[in-house]
Amino acid sequence: MYFNRQIIYNLKQWKVKSNRKPLVLRGARQVGKTTVVKEFAKEYTQFISLNLERPEDIKYFKIYDNAKTIIDALFVANNLKTNKKQNTLLFIDEIQESPEAIALLRYFYEDVPKLHVIAAGSLLEHVMDRVKSFPVGRIEYLHLHPLNFAEYLQAKKQIAALDQLQTIPVPQFAHTPLMKLFHEYAIIGGMPEVLGLYLKTSNLADLSSVYESIWLTYKDDVEKYANNATERRVIKHILATAHLYLDQRIKFENFGKSNYRSREVGEALRNLDDAKIIQLIYPTTDLSPPIKPNLKKAPKLQFLDTGLVNYDLKLQAEMLSLTDLNAAFRGAIIPHLIIQEIISLQTTSYKKPNFWVRNSAQASSEVDLILTHKSMLIPIEVKAGKEGTLRSLHQFVERGEHPYAVRLYAGIFKIEKHYTPQAKKPYLLMNLPYYLGTKLREYISYFVDEYTL
Repeated sequence: MYFNRQIIYNLKQWKVKSNRKPLVLRGARQVGKTTVVKEFAKEYTQFISLNLERPEDIKYFKIYDNAKTIIDALFVANNLKTNKKQNTLLFIDEIQESPEAIALLRYFYEDVPKLHVIAAGSLLEHVMDRVKSFPVGRIEYLHLHPLNFAEYLQAKKQIAALDQLQTIPVPQFAHTPLMKLFHEYAIIGGMPEVLGLYLKTSNLADLSSVYESIWLTYKDDVEKYANNATERRVIKHILATAHLYLDQRIKFENFGKSNYRSREVGEALRNLDDAKIIQLIYPTTDLSPPIKPNLKKAPKLQFLDTGLVNYDLKLQAEMLSLTDLNAAFRGAIIPHLIIQEIISLQTTSYKKPNFWVRNSAQASSEVDLILTHKSMLIPIEVKAGKEGTLRSLHQFVERGEHPYAVRLYAGIFKIEKHYTPQAKKPYLLMNLPYYLGTKLREYISYFVDEYTL
């Protein structure tokens, strides 16, 4: 099943570029890269699709080492008109299977510039060292992630709700239906195959086999992520236990009550991070831009999809009965999903978000997320309860150089003036409903432009 993905807009922009380069579509397995490209191919009159996991497709890059020869052979094999290269899309799927194909991307750009070329791969970092001449500067990248909440609404054809989601500020009458839809999305997650089945059956119980299949795919890929037998064992251990540590910062040494050393766990996690299955989110102590992640401090784990985590933790039935999902799994699920929403917007470039920490002899503070806006770092907490309970947020505000702070919660949109409990410093708090995660940057811009102390 195809869903209307926001990345299609980026693909259309790429298509009409005067200096268009071959495009590599990156992302973890199962996020819909192949489906998106095949849908986008409808923009062309001719389409050639290769999957390099198939012997009959990879042979072109084993037999020939010349881009023009490969293209001529493909046009003949597919009975296509060679004078229509400017309206032909060549799609090379699973390109990580052929270092030769990756190296040849630069020659598609140099020797056959009229041809539109898109490649997709999920494990490119693991083959780069085998590419004799990586096409630096000769290719472009786009990144695809699981569906975010806005794409979820489109998939469910909830157009009226989507219109209200795009309205700043969101009208109060839209709050209850949007919260209900977000509650559903938070439980199910954004994996395309999962959502496709749910739209057919509307039954959460039917989804177990799909979640299990996706997890098994990632676990079966361990061989590709690992460099040796020890690393394979460590990665298997991490995949089996990491979801249990979603609510805390982790240490590499003896991770998951194992005997594995810090170096072994760190290397395995970095491989999983490259594959976008489990990413390491590091803290910063900065109060102003630029954000400098502190790689010496303990990170948090960010999984590809919150729905997969919910399934692994057996939380979905419990979440159905919760009125505020921030109560799920010791308050870890919604912050995780908000980070996922922020990551989902990064299509043209990719940079992981960060959280903020302050460690002192008296106490430690931790703010869930910080985002850069102009010359400011905006602190963002994901927390239920009254304003007075935002202790870590107050620590940031008291040390920061501006009066703006954000809280995501289950309530309605509102902006309030408060004072920090200790220093009595005045500040403005923008309270946003959870479902506005994908709109955070736009709301911060609105907040700063429209409100002053």
